[in-house]
Amino acid sequence: MNKVLLFSLVLVIQFGSAQSQIPAGQILGPFEWKSKIYPGTEREYWVYVPKQYDASKPACTMIVQDGLSRAKDWRLPSTLDSLIALKGIPVIIGIFIDHGKVKSSGSDNYPRFNRSFEYDALGDRYARFLLEEIIPEVGKSYNLSNKADDRLIAGASSGAIAAFNAAWERPNEFSRVLSTIGTYVGLRGGGEFATLVRKTEPKPLRVFLQDGDHDLNIYAGDWWMANQDMLSALTWAGYEVNHAWGDGGHNGKHAAAIMPMALKWLWGDYPKPVQTYKSPLRNFDPILENELWKEISIGNLKAEKLTVNDSGQLFFADRQSVYRLNGEKVKLYKKMTGEISGISFGINNELYVSNRSAHSIDVIGKTVRSMVKNVKADFIAVSAKGIYFTETIKDHIGFYSFAKRNLVYTSVPFHPTGLAISADQTFLNVGTENSVFGYSLKIGEDGGPDLLQEYIHYHIPYGKISPGSAGMSVDNQNRIYTATGMGIQISDQLGRINYIIASPLESLTDVKFGGSDFSTVYVVSNGRLFMRKTSVKGVLSQVQPVKPPKPGL
Repeated sequence: MNKVLLFSLVLVIQFGSAQSQIPAGQILGPFEWKSKIYPGTEREYWVYVPKQYDASKPACTMIVQDGLSRAKDWRLPSTLDSLIALKGIPVIIGIFIDHGKVKSSGSDNYPRFNRSFEYDALGDRYARFLLEEIIPEVGKSYNLSNKADDRLIAGASSGAIAAFNAAWERPNEFSRVLSTIGTYVGLRGGGEFATLVRKTEPKPLRVFLQDGDHDLNIYAGDWWMANQDMLSALTWAGYEVNHAWGDGGHNGKHAAAIMPMALKWLWGDYPKPVQTYKSPLRNFDPILENELWKEISIGNLKAEKLTVNDSGQLFFADRQSVYRLNGEKVKLYKKMTGEISGISFGINNELYVSNRSAHSIDVIGKTVRSMVKNVKADFIAVSAKGIYFTETIKDHIGFYSFAKRNLVYTSVPFHPTGLAISADQTFLNVGTENSVFGYSLKIGEDGGPDLLQEYIHYHIPYGKISPGSAGMSVDNQNRIYTATGMGIQISDQLGRINYIIASPLESLTDVKFGGSDFSTVYVVSNGRLFMRKTSVKGVLSQVQPVKPPKPGL
């Protein structure tokens, strides 16, 4: 007999023999809720309160999608009664919540059912709905813990991907996920999850998957295969993951049978926090264990652009001034006349500044002098051959040759943004505001860029038309690091995204390598400055070229 089913059967027998002595919890509701995050929707929710609940102590929470009907389908209330009484899991308040509906005009017409829109969609909207509306509302009546480790989120089918996605988007709020017959297929982007799990920096999640080999196989995909892909991805990426496979279809029978075992495993070792782990299967992992983002205090300043000198010292700019980082102390380096839109060090450690107000690129030495005039440059990158810059709104990049002292332009569509010169200084990488692609241009002998080609293929945040590419950097293996709306997306030499480092806050606008050995990554996130030590080493375009290894095809 399957070990999972055998273990579940033992638990059921134990529960059955003790059921007469187990106090039953209360199920309160339905309560009606009108959402602001999903305007016009109405829904019902129920609250399960175990007999052991003590209002003086913060209780754990289990949030179940599809309301009381799903909880009953899983035989969840009696299972929670038994497990809590036997101390197999902590005291849990259950929130069983339905999807939203928008009433139609006229009582004889169907409402607009929001289930797929809310549940199958990626992005953080449903997580925000739970965190900003439902949990606080239930918290008015019950003492709920606000720790991620004290929350389990669960669902079946589309409710399962909703549960996983909420935890994926807010791992600092939800640590434990129960997914049964999960819809990780092509309805609203869920088919991409297995790939994102493999590529994204691991999150502190513990996940239990259930499915059967007679699950749905329709236009959107094969549920059974998709759930196996998710298990493979989570295992490969180093997550705490368990599963129960059966021969059932798209229903809750198998889930109900294994529910006691699944819940005991999900809450195993509680209150020990859920951990992240290094995967031994990754060939490339820039993250060092226990090295997290650390904020550098810059007071009331709002950082925008970054650059690093030959020694690895970081400089950053707001709209008016350039600052340097001495250790972790911020010092004013130069107050500019005009609006700063880009900064970059060049040869001889001279600092180049895009002065948008003056329509120039200025050089800060002992004095400030204009090097390039009549341009509205944004990001800039400097090599021994000249200055590369983007004029985003004009859809082109410019190159100013130090040798010829002339200016040439190359058209780049979709609003070019960040720039990064390759490690060997033979190609120029360009990000864009409005395209899934990053572009590559060959750098000629005279420094001029040519042979524009779409090259890097980025991942796009759900609901956006582009990755939100901004600042870029390169390491000594010629990997390209791009600040995007999904974090730092890292491309190999062939333009394939291999890894995504999570952003410390919501958005990133610049990324640079620095520190004494150039293994520290600095980023601007929501105008704030962060640093993180990594296992890789960056390179600078203003020093001698570095020959990277031959690309792996």
